[in-house]
Amino acid sequence: MKSMILTASATAALLLAGCQDNEDLGQTPPVNAVQDVASTGVGMASAVVGGLQAETYVPAAHIADMYEIRAAEIALEKGQDARVRELAQMIISDHRTMASQMEAALPQAQLEENVTLPEQMDERRQGMIDNLQAASADTFDLAYLHQQLAAHLEALTLHSEYAEAGDSEVLKPIAAQAAEKIEKHLAMVREVGGEELEAMAN
Repeated sequence: MKSMILTASATAALLLAGCQDNEDLGQTPPVNAVQDVASTGVGMASAVVGGLQAETYVPAAHIADMYEIRAAEIALEKGQDARVRELAQMIISDHRTMASQMEAALPQAQLEENVTLPEQMDERRQGMIDNLQAASADTFDLAYLHQQLAAHLEALTLHSEYAEAGDSEVLKPIAAQAAEKIEKHLAMVREVGGEELEAMAN
């Protein structure tokens, strides 16, 4: 599991480096891709450092779910490729389930008084949503997939870290289930994005 976490962190760093190389060459990444991945790098560090305590893990997971659902809703409206819309629908369904399972488990974990679920996204995720809303029709699909690759790597780190060494035996299995779903999402993101997404990451 530790190797998975390190791999996810390293991949996010490579994504950021690749975007910076494109910018240095005068190539403009789709809709502030550099900003999106840079902000995800900040989140990746937070996921590793603070992800072992339920008081940190649960709100972080909830914000990630809110972002994923909202981004996918936009993808259903603006996505040009049917596979992008299919991915978005799966993400909405899975992240709604993940959020519901987490919320339902809080009383059993005796955390309902210690953990407050955020009512809105943080500024970082809202900025990513703003970028998606600003994307043109011909750049949207790749911009969305690029965000999803970085965001799901961050989420995989968060859930995998907690599943391995979190402080609640009630929440650890839920985190493990979430990590499994996120891995499936990542596989589909890479499949749909194909060589074009891989080129951005490199």
